[in-house]
Amino acid sequence: MDHRELELFLHLARTLNYGRTSLESHVSAATLTRTIQRLEARTGSRLFDRGPRGVVLTADGRRFTAYAEQVLSLWNDYRAGTEVPQDLTGELRIFATVTACEALLPDLLAPLRSAHPQIRLDIRTGDAAMALARLDEGEVDAAVAGIPQRLPGTLVSRTIATTDLILVSAPGVPSDSPYVVPARGLVREAAFRWFRRQGLRPSIAAEPDGHEALLALVDLGLGIGIVPRLVLDTSTFSGRLVERRTELPLEQLRIGLCVRRSDLHRPMVAALWDGTDVGNDT
Repeated sequence: MDHRELELFLHLARTLNYGRTSLESHVSAATLTRTIQRLEARTGSRLFDRGPRGVVLTADGRRFTAYAEQVLSLWNDYRAGTEVPQDLTGELRIFATVTACEALLPDLLAPLRSAHPQIRLDIRTGDAAMALARLDEGEVDAAVAGIPQRLPGTLVSRTIATTDLILVSAPGVPSDSPYVVPARGLVREAAFRWFRRQGLRPSIAAEPDGHEALLALVDLGLGIGIVPRLVLDTSTFSGRLVERRTELPLEQLRIGLCVRRSDLHRPMVAALWDGTDVGNDT
């Protein structure tokens, strides 16, 4: 059975909450439901019951929990003794934002390129908020992304950079201007935590999908933007926008290399992971 399916099953067995497991594992509710249905079809047994009091493990579900834990434990023991072979070939799909491509990927990928020049690198960019979901759903093999406070149990990460979140605006924009915040993702969540700590009910001028689009709107004078400092420093807008000072600082954002836990045994993923000379976060 697929190790990722077993990890999703064990997460649900711990939470007994489809919504929470879906959220924390960064998979859709439909994907989680289909995964459990496939496991039930393969085992020929109902693993969970849904009733008025919520989700409960069946007797077969409890037996399968012990099986899944043993399989993943044995697999982790095997991986711990696996060495990365030399002369690797194949394609490695990596998701990163435009900012990460410019500021972080060259140094991150240099050891891999030096040790395994035959690996083809497929770099994909897009909305930072979707990075972990795309990784967890198997669209890419690794992602350089902001690390949430609670990483899904199916993923592991290593911090490769830390950046402050800052307020920026065009010169001359009044301090009581509305805010421009991302439509989704970690920066948006941190921004609204900052608003709450100050007792603010902010007026929101715009909610663009990406940080680059956010800076463009801020440059047009729509309001005060909230972005990672790393984004501003690598942007063409860095010389045109000004940082706004605030008595209560915003949070810092950790950026990490993230891969699926079940993929650490794959030679190319292991080579990328082992070449990241930093500590393991999760």
